[in-house]
Amino acid sequence: MKKKHHNNKKKPGIFKKWTGKLHLWFGLGIGFLIFIISITGALYVFKDEIENITRKDVIYHHEQNIEQKNILPIRVLERSVAEQVKEKYPIHWVNIPIDRKMSYMFYWYEHDTTAWNYFDEFPIYKVAYVNPYNGKVLRTYDEKNGFFNIVKMIHWSFLLKQDWGKYVVGIPVIIFIIMLISGIILWWPKNKAARKQRFSFKWKNVKSWKRKNYDLHNVLGFYASIFALIFSITGLFYAFFIVQAMIYVIFSGGNTVYPDFSHIKTKAPIELRTETTLDKIINTVKEKYPDSYGFAIDLGHEHMDDHEHPNFEVFIKHLSYSYHKNSSVIFDENSGEILHTHDPKDKNFGEKVVAANYDIHVGAILGLPTKIIAFIVSLICASLPVTGFMIWWGRRKKKPLKAI
Repeated sequence: MKKKHHNNKKKPGIFKKWTGKLHLWFGLGIGFLIFIISITGALYVFKDEIENITRKDVIYHHEQNIEQKNILPIRVLERSVAEQVKEKYPIHWVNIPIDRKMSYMFYWYEHDTTAWNYFDEFPIYKVAYVNPYNGKVLRTYDEKNGFFNIVKMIHWSFLLKQDWGKYVVGIPVIIFIIMLISGIILWWPKNKAARKQRFSFKWKNVKSWKRKNYDLHNVLGFYASIFALIFSITGLFYAFFIVQAMIYVIFSGGNTVYPDFSHIKTKAPIELRTETTLDKIINTVKEKYPDSYGFAIDLGHEHMDDHEHPNFEVFIKHLSYSYHKNSSVIFDENSGEILHTHDPKDKNFGEKVVAANYDIHVGAILGLPTKIIAFIVSLICASLPVTGFMIWWGRRKKKPLKAI
């Protein structure tokens, strides 16, 4: 005679049942992509810290007695750098630090809009560290083929053309957000007793690797979920314009029009533009923002994508570790006079949140502490598809109990 086993465990409701199925199907469908996106995100977090160490000998030029010396005019520096490096493309822009002990950074950057992959889309992305007192190139780096930039572009577009590669990344991230929400629903305890078991690992008497793997997936997933949602949404900011618009509208208190200064343009006659006009602009920025970290100056040459700027805008970065605190100054390109200034105090909260999006996404918003959080959360996100797959595989191989 067969004994009947009474299972007192309450079966999940229809909603949780289908939430579980959705969570599983999405996980099996995009798990590998989420693993790649997350692991590359983790690898990129400490890019600046690592490069500050590996490039320390050229970030600072070590010129002696700089108090008695003058920095060379920017066009003189440009010609000197171009002659030493001998690239077929013109120098695109230069990063100028406020700290006189630091090197100038001259960039070559070309964008081929007809290409279909990252390596063809950017024929060159290169930087030269330069002593601004004598024009000597200290070292050049091929950023295009550098480790961190390749990691970034895998994370950004899977090395596909940016225009559509960002959607190949963005769509799985949308699904991942749905999975995070469904995971929280599945995890959510029904009562106080269950709640106690789900906030920590109870492994004292647990030997089964399946149980430990299950706890890793659920407990780590829960604790990482809020940060993972933040990092996912700030990542979607770059893939979908509607996300940018929604973030701005929400945090600006309902403003639907982003401040636009494209109508502010050069009016002085081109005859006023001279060899030293850019030096006038550079000196004005240095005098106006002596406590900032640095700024970028476009050297004004034609480039492959033939893009045109609506005006001559200089971006000023106030902090060394973050971009969110910044200013922009529009100059008359011919006379070198200031036409408009937009500082942090002039921005509404929506503008500030939009400006902080990148720093929130990479964990740089508060420096090293938030970078450590971003690194750990990215690793946990990378682990979720692995532990989730192992849960599914373990259940798939599980043999049904025989009645006795």
